[in-house]
Amino acid sequence: MKDLPEPLREVVLNPGEFHFGGGRTRISTLLGSCVSITLWHPRQRIGGMCHFMLSGRQRPAGAPLDGRYADEAFALFLERVAAAATQATAYQAKLFGGANMLRDLAGENIDIGRRNVVRARELLAAHNIVLLSEHVGGSGRRKLHFDLWSGDVWLAFPDGSDASIRKAGRPDLTSLQEK
Repeated sequence: MKDLPEPLREVVLNPGEFHFGGGRTRISTLLGSCVSITLWHPRQRIGGMCHFMLSGRQRPAGAPLDGRYADEAFALFLERVAAAATQATAYQAKLFGGANMLRDLAGENIDIGRRNVVRARELLAAHNIVLLSEHVGGSGRRKLHFDLWSGDVWLAFPDGSDASIRKAGRPDLTSLQEK
């Protein structure tokens, strides 16, 4: 009897959520001003994605890590990297989101997205993790799909600004620009 392929496991992240694993797992999320970092280990074929909302906070003493904040979402990554007996520098990163979606009561832009992107880049650089590609900024939403078995990331633009789906997983791709 022929071996059947492993069934596809689909994980959908909401803001503040995090997933790390391997196998035939696809992690998906929808981003606006929030940011997702994907980490993938090309030899082990494991990785994860976070979906954070804010660049940071003053974490209360003894409080558990909260994936809504960049620093804490990244700490969750580092815990899982260590638990997998791997080194953070062996992972490849991709960065998505950070759109300018919010205005204050006076109608001025609150550029939370830009701050989230800056913080994500700082965290990756501080841990010497290579940033292979990114699709950040702008003002629209992005739907993101990350295939853990290959490291490929796919983008869709549900607001109609770009109806195509683009692959963002090529190592030679350093930046994707919105149309």
